Amino acid sequence: MGDITIVAVAEGDRSVWNELHAGFASYYGVEQTDEMRDRVWGWICDGRLECRLALDGTGRPVGLTHFREYIRPLFAARGGFLDDLFVVPEARGSGAAPALIRAVAEIGRDRGWNVVRWITRDNNYRARTLYDRVASRTDWITYDIRL
Repeated sequence: MGDITIVAVAEGDRSVWNELHAGFASYYGVEQTDEMRDRVWGWICDGRLECRLALDGTGRPVGLTHFREYIRPLFAARGGFLDDLFVVPEARGSGAAPALIRAVAEIGRDRGWNVVRWITRDNNYRARTLYDRVASRTDWITYDIRL
């Protein structure tokens, strides 16, 4: 597949982003509407959410990550939350996923964050193999209140 390049998503990337985001939703079995994707794209455009794309050696987008800053009151610090990470099936193992994670970590270092955090499903074994190599698994358990 060649080298992986990470770039900030641009306004002209909407159709590529739609395709990648739809693939991510499909992977997790989440039904999405155009309205939902419009809302997320709006968050990217207004800066509430950031997005980076992974491009393969030919310049084809093969992955994305969404992330955002959050505050950590207990530590009087700021961190980054990596909301989404997706690589198209044919590019898995190409280095796109670790490159996307490294890019977010570098952004965090530049911005003075003290952590980059994310969650994944317990049964996401392939991704967890990567995550165990690039980060430390925590002992925190996540809870949701569905509203």
